[in-house]
Amino acid sequence: MNPRFSRRTGLAAALAGPLALAACGRHTVDPPKSVTQAEIDEAMQTPTELNFWTWVPGIEKEVALFQEAYPQITVDIVNAGQGNPHYAKLRTALRAGNGAPDIAQLEFQMIPSFVITEDLLDLGPYGAKDIGDQFVEFAWAQVSGANGEVWAIPQDTGPMGMLYRDDIFQAHGIEVPATWDDFAAAASRLHEADPEVYLTNFAPSQGAFFAAMLWQAGADPFGGSEGPDLNVDLTSPEAEKVARYWGELSEQDLIAVDADFNDQWYQALNRGKYATWIAPAWAPTFLQSAAASTSGLWRVAPLPQWEAGEQVSSNWGGSTSAVMATTRNPIAAAVFAQFINTDPESTNTMANEQFLYPPTKAILEDPAFTGQQLEFYGGQEVNGLFAEIGTTVAPDFQWAPFQDKVYADFTATVGTAVAEKTDAVAAMEAWQRRIEEYARYQGFTVRQP
Repeated sequence: MNPRFSRRTGLAAALAGPLALAACGRHTVDPPKSVTQAEIDEAMQTPTELNFWTWVPGIEKEVALFQEAYPQITVDIVNAGQGNPHYAKLRTALRAGNGAPDIAQLEFQMIPSFVITEDLLDLGPYGAKDIGDQFVEFAWAQVSGANGEVWAIPQDTGPMGMLYRDDIFQAHGIEVPATWDDFAAAASRLHEADPEVYLTNFAPSQGAFFAAMLWQAGADPFGGSEGPDLNVDLTSPEAEKVARYWGELSEQDLIAVDADFNDQWYQALNRGKYATWIAPAWAPTFLQSAAASTSGLWRVAPLPQWEAGEQVSSNWGGSTSAVMATTRNPIAAAVFAQFINTDPESTNTMANEQFLYPPTKAILEDPAFTGQQLEFYGGQEVNGLFAEIGTTVAPDFQWAPFQDKVYADFTATVGTAVAEKTDAVAAMEAWQRRIEEYARYQGFTVRQP
C-alpha cells in the first residue's frame, strides 16, 4: 500500500490560497495514544450535543438509532450543501475557529486536503483502528494514514462497472466488450451502423470519471506523496495510455462528448443516444429515475480490461464520516462516526433505503442485498455483481491534497482536448504543469518519478 498523507506541523500555516486553514488560535484535540473503555462509557453517559454536517437525505433514521443506543447524546443534523458549497462552508468555519461541526461528511478524494491542514481527528485511539476488517480493503485504505491513522469512517463507495443497453447491443450484434480494444471496435461498428448512437459518452468536465480510468489502468499520479512532499506523475505510460485511448475515440467521432448530469444528458439517456454508461455502483439506482422510460433495457457488466483475462476495477465517488480536530467532544463524535457506519440496522438503512452503495463486508456478503433482482435491469442481481467488482479495486490509489483544483485543471486541459478532438496526450503534459505550478505556490515540494 502506498503511504497516505500524514500531517506535518507548520505546513498549514505556510500554505496560501484556498488551503490556508492555519490552525493557530483555535482549539484542537491532541488525541491520546488510546482511550479506555471506561473513558468511552463515561463520555457516552454524559449529556452532550454533537453537530453533524451531511447531505444524505433521510439520515435522521440512522441518527435516531444512535440516539436510542446513547440517549444522553443529542445530534443536530445540518445540511450545509453538497460538493463545493459544503466544503467551502466547512473550511470557512474551521478557519474562523468557531461554527465547525463535530462530524462532517467528506468524500474520499477530499480527505487529504483536510489532513494536510490538520483539521481531522485521528480516530484510531477511539476504537477505529480495530474495525478496519469490517470494510472492503480499498475503502479502508482510502481513510488510512501513513502512520496507521484513521482519518474517517467509510460510508459508501462507487466501484466501477459498465451499464449497457442490452437491446441496442442485440440489435447490432454487439457482444459485451471484455477488453478496451473490444470496446473501441464496438464503438466503431455501432456508430457506423447508426450515426445517431454512440457506444458511450465522455463528459469533458468529469474529472472523477477520468481519475477512475487512470486508477483502473494502474496510473497513480500522486502515489507516494506524504505531507509537503508531493509526487506528480500524469505523464506515466499508464496515464498517457488512457488519454490516448479516449482522445482517439473522440477524434474518430466514436464517442459523444456531452456535458453530463443536465437535462440534455438525461434526454439523451432516455432516447438511446448512449449504449453504455461507464459508471460506479451508485449509478444503477440513479439511472432508474434519470432514464425511467428505458426500464428493462439495461444490464450491468464489469469494466472492459486493458489486458484480456484480467479483472481490475477502480472507484468513483463515495464518502465518509470524519471528526473535526476542533471538536470538544472527541469520544462521542468518534463513537458516532463509527456507529452509523457499522451498526447493522444503520448500514442496512443506508444501503436499502437511501441506496448508498455499502463499504461494509457484512452487507456485501448478505444475500438479502446481493440477491436483489432489479426489474430495471431485466432482473439482474446488480448489487451482487458490484460486490464482486469491489474486490478487484486496487487499494493503493492516492489523491492530491487539492483534488478539487486537480479536477478543475483536468477540464481546462484534457477534458477540453478530448471534446475539441485535439492532442489529449499533450494535454496531459499541460495538466501536469498546471498542478506542479499550483503545488509549488501552495508550499509543496514537487517530486517527479
